Amino acid sequence: MQANRIEIVVIEDEEDILELIEYHLEKEGYAVAGFLSTRKVEQFIEEENPALMLVDRNLPGMEGSAFVAYLREVGYDIPVIFLTAKDQDIELEEGFSAGGDDYICKPFNPRELVLRIKALLKRSGILQKQERLKYKQLTMDISKKKVYVNDSPVSLTNLEFSLLHTFMKNIDKSLTRDFLRQEAWGQEGEGVNDNAVNVAVNRLKNKIDPQNDQNYFHPVWGVGYKFY
Repeated sequence: MQANRIEIVVIEDEEDILELIEYHLEKEGYAVAGFLSTRKVEQFIEEENPALMLVDRNLPGMEGSAFVAYLREVGYDIPVIFLTAKDQDIELEEGFSAGGDDYICKPFNPRELVLRIKALLKRSGILQKQERLKYKQLTMDISKKKVYVNDSPVSLTNLEFSLLHTFMKNIDKSLTRDFLRQEAWGQEGEGVNDNAVNVAVNRLKNKIDPQNDQNYFHPVWGVGYKFY
């Protein structure tokens, strides 16, 4: 599992649907590993220990619910949400009997999918562990939208909080200004120029590291910033 990020496995044989799911989950800050079949999934979850799986039932090779039933037999208790066009009562019963924790029928609403994932992660006790991010002198309480420097609270605007959250999820990675606009500003980012991004980063730096003792922010020429 990537540092500070909840990792989700998605098994979906239709590439366009897989890409759609990956897009929405990554936008929410999850790390996503996508597979077009059950091949190599068991090896992956053994090595990476992801937090949750989204599984289509109509898969090539081994059918999705049969694969989940197999994983339960060999001892994996990873939470599973079936995401499938099989919507008959008997099919829903099969999914839950195979070891599924939730069941979403296609076509699906991406927002509902995200909310159901969050609910299942909470029930599993996984999300609570991830709601506080810590790095050096910084602590972020995601659910309460509070930031602490050496345990002292720091007041940030919503934009600054989103910006810091983006950096904290991507420590030691070069982030483009386009990426920062998309993650921190969202739809409003289309009208934000590079200078505005620089100003926002500087304001954030002055609040969380006014003396530049930690030297968190590093400009990457022609790209954007790296946070470490």
